[in-house]
Amino acid sequence: MDVNQTKQEHLLALKVMRLTKPTLFTNLPVTCEERDLPGDLFGQLMRQDPSTIKGAETLMLGEMLTLPQNFGNIFLGETFSSYISVHNDSTQIVKEILVKADLQTSSQRLNLSASNSAVAELKPECCIDDVIHHEVKEIGTHILVCAVSYTTQLGEKLYFRKFFKFQVNMLVILLLPTPALQTDEVFLEAQIQNITTSPMFMEKVSLEPTIMYNVTELNTVASGDDGESTFGKMSYLQPMDTRQYLYCLKPKAEYAEKAGVIKGVTMIGKLDIVWRTNLGEKGRLQTSQLQRMAPGYGDIRLSLEIIPDTVNLEEPFDIVCKITNCSERTMDLVVEMCNTRSIHWCGISGRQLGKLSPGGSLLVPLTIFSSVQGLQSISGLRLTDTFLKRTYEYDDIAQVCVICPYTSNEC
Repeated sequence: MDVNQTKQEHLLALKVMRLTKPTLFTNLPVTCEERDLPGDLFGQLMRQDPSTIKGAETLMLGEMLTLPQNFGNIFLGETFSSYISVHNDSTQIVKEILVKADLQTSSQRLNLSASNSAVAELKPECCIDDVIHHEVKEIGTHILVCAVSYTTQLGEKLYFRKFFKFQVNMLVILLLPTPALQTDEVFLEAQIQNITTSPMFMEKVSLEPTIMYNVTELNTVASGDDGESTFGKMSYLQPMDTRQYLYCLKPKAEYAEKAGVIKGVTMIGKLDIVWRTNLGEKGRLQTSQLQRMAPGYGDIRLSLEIIPDTVNLEEPFDIVCKITNCSERTMDLVVEMCNTRSIHWCGISGRQLGKLSPGGSLLVPLTIFSSVQGLQSISGLRLTDTFLKRTYEYDDIAQVCVICPYTSNEC
């Protein structure tokens, strides 16, 4: 939209044009069989057409480029570029010309002018040119405000503005929340959808973790020495297609031992997305800090440090539990082991573990066996703080696969 502030005739003319790369010219090939009435007429016309590819005239894409015919679409993360020209249409010399370009968004006003100093004079039929660039970081309505002030030969100071309104659309990104588990690992799944009308090349999709985490990308499949992308060698995203990316974050060693610190951490990092559209136009989008649900450890955190993947039916096996004091007080702990329908504990229940200071941890070796085949959940542990007479019960601590070591008939 182009709106003038006043209808006064000015000595200068302002022209604004968006700068975008051209597109490949497309043909609509018309063919027929040789036995039809036109014969080879259509083929001759296509071979004579300078926009077609020699030897491949029936392809829709040609060798020529087409300049943009309209303003086009702007998406969040792309770079908005515009050419601004102020031309002296009069026969007079104009002095003290100042051209300003501001971009008004819903939350701020940005100055995009390369220089804020005035030009001393502008002769007839001469112009002042400027190219502005801005990386779009907000969606919604944007207004480019171009203002020109100058002084005539008679010393009269004149001023006018033009407004250019455009919409910025969103490249859809859906982040699926990760549930709060009794573990320090965080799995993040990001879904990216291409809502443009043309294919998009995904140059980079990465997760930049915070200082407390290391990140592992789970978007490759092991193949020889190097992993192969799950999306194939050509990372193109067709219009309206959706792609899922998965990442695993683990706390660094210096923070993993500090249960109280990890417990309160909700910020996990930023998602950085870089893509290219037609003829290599680049776009980039970086999210704000992503948050996870804080794990509900409570006062005591219990995790398994050592556990076998597969065990034999009715044969004892060893596990090692790690108990961490996440509270701000010292505890005096007693461990009790309660049998379930399938899991049976070996050893003395009600054993004293001693005092555990705030932030401290200890390893407790235990022995159990299963009386039922299949995937079994380890449950039935109970910790009691004798200082406060408070009990903590732990079920579904981990799972183990129980198999029968004998033949199917004997089992």
